[in-house]
Amino acid sequence: MLELKNISKHYNVAGTDFTALDNISLKFRKNEFVSILGQSGSGKTTMLNIIGGLDRYSSGDLIINNTSTSTYSDRDWDRYRNHSVGFVFQSYNLISHQSILSNVELALTLSGVNKKERRQRAKEMLEKVGLGEHINKKPTQLSGGQMQRVAIARALINDPDILLADEPTGALDSETSEVIMELLKEIANEKLVIMVTHNPELAERYSTRIINLKDGHIIDDTMPYEDSTKNEVELTSNNKTSMSFFTALALSFNNLLTKKARTILTAFAGSIGIIGISLILSLSTGAQDYIDRIQADTLTMYPITIEDNAIDLSSLLELQENNNDDKEDKDKKDDKLVTTKNVTTQMLTGMQAFTGTTENNLNNFKKHIENNKDQLKDLTNAIDYGYNINLNLYNKIDDKITKLNPFEYIDNPAEDSGFATSSSNQPLNAWEELLGNKNLLESQYDLVEGKWPEKKEELVLFVDKDNQLSDLSLYQLGILNPNDLKEKQEKIAKGEEVNEIDKDISYDEILKLTFKYIPSVSFYENKDGSWISKEDDQELLEKLYDDALELKIVGIVKASEDSSVESESGKVGYTKELTDYIIENVNNTEIAKEQLDNQEIDVFTKKPFLKAGEEIQPAKLEELPENIRTYVSTLPEKEQKEALINFAEASKNTLEDNLKTLGIVDKASPNFINLYPKDFESKEKIDDFIKDYNSNIDDENNQIKYTDFVGLIMSSVSSIINVISYLLIGFVSISLIVSSIMIGIITYVSVLERTKEIGILKSIGASKKDISRVFNAETIIIGLLSGSLGILITGLLILPANRIIKSLTGVNNFAVLPIKASLLLILLSVTLTLIAGIIPSRIAAKKDAVEALRTE
Repeated sequence: MLELKNISKHYNVAGTDFTALDNISLKFRKNEFVSILGQSGSGKTTMLNIIGGLDRYSSGDLIINNTSTSTYSDRDWDRYRNHSVGFVFQSYNLISHQSILSNVELALTLSGVNKKERRQRAKEMLEKVGLGEHINKKPTQLSGGQMQRVAIARALINDPDILLADEPTGALDSETSEVIMELLKEIANEKLVIMVTHNPELAERYSTRIINLKDGHIIDDTMPYEDSTKNEVELTSNNKTSMSFFTALALSFNNLLTKKARTILTAFAGSIGIIGISLILSLSTGAQDYIDRIQADTLTMYPITIEDNAIDLSSLLELQENNNDDKEDKDKKDDKLVTTKNVTTQMLTGMQAFTGTTENNLNNFKKHIENNKDQLKDLTNAIDYGYNINLNLYNKIDDKITKLNPFEYIDNPAEDSGFATSSSNQPLNAWEELLGNKNLLESQYDLVEGKWPEKKEELVLFVDKDNQLSDLSLYQLGILNPNDLKEKQEKIAKGEEVNEIDKDISYDEILKLTFKYIPSVSFYENKDGSWISKEDDQELLEKLYDDALELKIVGIVKASEDSSVESESGKVGYTKELTDYIIENVNNTEIAKEQLDNQEIDVFTKKPFLKAGEEIQPAKLEELPENIRTYVSTLPEKEQKEALINFAEASKNTLEDNLKTLGIVDKASPNFINLYPKDFESKEKIDDFIKDYNSNIDDENNQIKYTDFVGLIMSSVSSIINVISYLLIGFVSISLIVSSIMIGIITYVSVLERTKEIGILKSIGASKKDISRVFNAETIIIGLLSGSLGILITGLLILPANRIIKSLTGVNNFAVLPIKASLLLILLSVTLTLIAGIIPSRIAAKKDAVEALRTE
């Protein structure tokens, strides 16, 4: 069954060779009680360790069932120790942080026995050794004899063929020793029991065979065994030994519980890196979110706007920068000389370019956008097409129908001063279509009262952050009578004192405001084939007002506290549905259809429009209004002819003039396109999108031209953000390295502390992989605890941090740690501790079992 054949074992101690066993040959029966006696250093324990597979022989062979072990792999020895051999040690070698039930179960766990079965078998084994009532106690709660019986129960739990006992009574009193010896004697009736002892009396009383060793040699054997292979049993098992990960977790968790204070301090120390990282991440996330909001808000206020008639100011704005770069490559001949820098040519060239107006073909560009919507979807918050619609709005003020939009109640002094411009002549307009992205609007503005518009009849009023409206807005909304402005302007012009407006308006009053939309085309009547304006007809106006579409303010909004947009106080927003309704309604009228069907004839005069290059013919005197006709007739003939030409030129309409007057809009040709980028990076990609479009247009006149003001001003923002991000990443990397080194050191300390446990695990068949798994489990627990503690502490620190930031910047909830980031940081903590523990766990796995068991 078991044979030692010419076994020798040599050690090198401090450079000196030492022989523990010298050419030992022994054979054992399958069931007998063998006691090995000898003085200290005779080789008794070495022989026992070699038989148990804890130590390796230097030469010779260990024969098991006529099979040499010289070719055994580590896995073979692990199986042998787990299934065929049971160890009982003088110092018991129980794992103190496990219950005695768990200690006994451990060998079954390595054998792959399921939890229910191994618990049942462990209980039965403890009952056999008389400890059925103590299964939940820890080893430190038992007497020496009880602990030794636990060790015997653990040794027998896998029903091994060999029981090896190393001084099993050495630490016990005589009475307890006899109890243990009786138990071993009973076991020897069925198994091979080999016991090392210094007590010859106990050996004589209980052993069936005594072997004496001296200086590594056998000097006496009371019952040598001759060869006999009959009825031999299979000593080894083919079952693999493997410790489950959950068992490794339980071992490590219970070990950590025995050192609660140190475990908590270790976890806290490990969490410092995670706290640093998570705080940085919280701040950087908050900063990035804030920057994103600023970008979105900025780009909402300053979208990429492409107009049908555009002036490209880019060359003029970049002129100074180019001029500054010109001199950099020139060598200075003398530092004391003042040199000349030529800028006039470039400046005049730039001004020449500035004075030119470019027409953009937005019809083709809109088609290009619609065909590439998927490409722009991820780059933009919204794409809005703008049209010059005539939003004629009326309301009854003091029982009189009053036109509120276009607002034409303020005279422009610039007209009389000679400084009037096309923009200064435009009437004030408080009405605009809402941004197409409702989610973006709701993120930037808070609903003060009511709701956001959902239908074409619904409007929303914008107030400033202090819930204020300007007095001008009150006039534009009809809350104050706009006719009073004429009188007020006259008083100011005369230097007279005027009363300031001090009026509070309730939300209910605002939400009751309604307006009537009357299209311009409704005022034209076909008379004898010509269309005549009847805008001054009060009776017609009353009828149109009664039948007009009613618009109602349904909500009041203002810029949210966290938003950087400024509420355009007094602005009234309407939906795209209203725009579409107005365009469709106007385009389907009779006068609009007539003008669109015959675009060469003026529907008002029934005369052809003036063609390009065609000379303007003087007007006929009888065609002039009576007062003008009387004045012109008094002029000399030459001046009279010039006056008639001037009148003809002033009264000559173009197709574009008529379409604008009537409010006719071609949806395929917007007047402007607003592209709202999500951020500056997206804006750059949209710029590239437009450049790609232009690159495919051969005719420069059809290429898109616009001025990118935001791009020119904010081009460095992305670079700044990237630099800050790189600095944060560098700081985080240092924290991670420090944390990893610290966890590695702590794990190594744990390896040193649990060295004896390593030996115990190996003695019951744990493999190197199992030992590594135990310490990997410990690092995972530490990592999980450190990460969770780090996130918890970060959450607590964020609260005062946000208060401080709020007091300094006015920004609410700046620092935010997303849940997903928290989970990733905990996972990162576990991963880093696991990596940090690789070297210590390998050191643990490579520890010599015999040396480990000797550790106290």
